[in-house]
Amino acid sequence: MYIVESYTLAVILTFVTMLSWGSWANTQKLAEKSWRFELFYWDYVIGIVLMALLFAATLGSFGDQGRGFLADLKQADPANLGKALLGGIIFNAANILVAAAIAIAGMSVAFPVGIGIALVLGVIINYIATPQGNATWLFAGVGLVTVAIVLDAIAYRKKASQSMKVPTKGIVLSLVGGVMMALFYRFVASSMADDFFHPKAGFLTPYTATLFFSVGVLVSNLLFNTILMKKPFEGAPVSYAQYFKGGAKTHLTGILGGMIWCVGMSLSILAAGKAGFPISYGLGQGATLVAALWGVFIWKEFRGSKGTAGLLTAMFLLFFVGIGLIIYAGSF
Repeated sequence: MYIVESYTLAVILTFVTMLSWGSWANTQKLAEKSWRFELFYWDYVIGIVLMALLFAATLGSFGDQGRGFLADLKQADPANLGKALLGGIIFNAANILVAAAIAIAGMSVAFPVGIGIALVLGVIINYIATPQGNATWLFAGVGLVTVAIVLDAIAYRKKASQSMKVPTKGIVLSLVGGVMMALFYRFVASSMADDFFHPKAGFLTPYTATLFFSVGVLVSNLLFNTILMKKPFEGAPVSYAQYFKGGAKTHLTGILGGMIWCVGMSLSILAAGKAGFPISYGLGQGATLVAALWGVFIWKEFRGSKGTAGLLTAMFLLFFVGIGLIIYAGSF
């Protein structure tokens, strides 16, 4: 299987993760003009599973390093497979809330609040479990990201106070989803071997862990999204009949969104072998900055709101510096 062998390459991969995790929601924005997010989300989940299978069949199966996907699957401890599955279930519950928040409040609010909180709590959780990198620089970076989240929340309140309809429900969903999002990565990480080159018996390689994570997302979606279709956060209920009436372009847009997200997840897990889980997770969740850039400059979600430009500028600068400190922390 393919394994990352240098810290520099690991950082590059986490930047690709950042771009992937911060950009997939554009497919939701494109589809939402004619397609409810509950219907979009089915295609998104299918895309995650397809990309996880593709990684397992290619990078996870080629080469003579580590343990190939099929061999890894045969020797896997059911408890570790269960941890990866549980990570997928927790992620799916959290991501549905964040996706709903995007539909209600927009990318520039839902991502900085929800995923920003996930970054802060997730780094703390993963560092406690596997302390890698310089703690001072790592948490200094996390602290700057926290301030950036506060600035985004202030900008949101200014926008809302100017009679621009952004329901409080959107930010509440972002908060709850962010707290849950902070937990899923640790379950996936704990299912994996510490050394990808010589993985311990019973533990998983990155490709097997990502695939079973995606299976957890798919299986849980049968429950979570079915409930949401019947009792949506906003709007009238939707049906499976409506889903199957969707055109090929609409379905492919959602599948593309899921594949983009799964590229980020797969590369994040791979990079963790060299950078460590706290650094890899923290940098990947810099997706908050990417999504906020999309929301502010492409989708114009703060258009017409007064007094927010300075706050948003400061938010972006703090995110940028915070991510830089997290990268520096991993070099020790």
